Amino acid sequence: MASSSAHLRRRRAIAIAGLAVLVAGFVFVLTLVVGSDPADPAKDAAERSAAQATPTPKPPIELPRGGRTILPDYRVVAYYGAPQDDALGALGIGSPASAAKKLAKQSKGYERKSRPVMPAMELIAVVAAAHPGEDERYNLRQPDSVIRRYLKAARKAKALLILDIQPGRSDFFTETKRLRKWLREPDVGLALDPEWRMAPGQVPGQVIGRVGADEINATTDWLNKLTARRKLPQKMLLIHQFTDDMVPEQELKEREHLAYVLNVDGFGTQALKIAKYKGFVKQAPGFHRGFKLFYSEDTNIMSPKQVMRLQPRPDVVIYE
Repeated sequence: MASSSAHLRRRRAIAIAGLAVLVAGFVFVLTLVVGSDPADPAKDAAERSAAQATPTPKPPIELPRGGRTILPDYRVVAYYGAPQDDALGALGIGSPASAAKKLAKQSKGYERKSRPVMPAMELIAVVAAAHPGEDERYNLRQPDSVIRRYLKAARKAKALLILDIQPGRSDFFTETKRLRKWLREPDVGLALDPEWRMAPGQVPGQVIGRVGADEINATTDWLNKLTARRKLPQKMLLIHQFTDDMVPEQELKEREHLAYVLNVDGFGTQALKIAKYKGFVKQAPGFHRGFKLFYSEDTNIMSPKQVMRLQPRPDVVIYE
């Protein structure tokens, strides 16, 4: 009987040991599946918090009608002017909203499936003046309220706003930096108008101005760096010209982040305007080209079809 009890105890011990081995094996397998570390609520909460705190990368800022490149992806058609006087150009006639509607109608003749139109409002943000004014600058600076009104209208029309500078006796670099808060915007470009860049003693309207390469290159370098630093889309830059000595094209430096356009300005007959366009293209073939039309001053204003026959076709067409 004792022997039988001892035998029973050994069988129970073996069964318990086997069960222990089986449980240990199950725990080992479970550990391999779910990991060796026990659940740590504090650690899990910290990981979730870190994941939530990691910012989602922002998508690149785009142009009003998509993409980040103005030229050569789009052809820009613009209205030029300011609200102070209808004589300053088509943009200032009526409200900004009404100008946007007229611009949309005018742009249709330039629309192509292969190259859509990007409309633009070229607002004269610094207007040359015949009187000295503040600090004897011989210019008038648009108040923020005016620029803001045109930017609002441009955005509603999915258009660019281009700020034009007629510096008078000031200079392009000074006036451009003053417009910094606007030029930080992804849909705001810059235009420089050397006709109105006066030397000391000169008065706007009495002489035709001109500008040196150093001043333009310093200005475009500043704008190029601003665009790159803020990761903005390509920014429009226009240089207006209508005489050979107004801008030293050969000395101008191209800029990586700017849609750099030399715009042929000046009114006259169709033959004169076409000849001037061809001449400027030959002088600086590496730049994008612009062509300006005047509703009132041009003799028999060219139609969109006629403009599109120019070689090369203009990248920018401006109406004043």
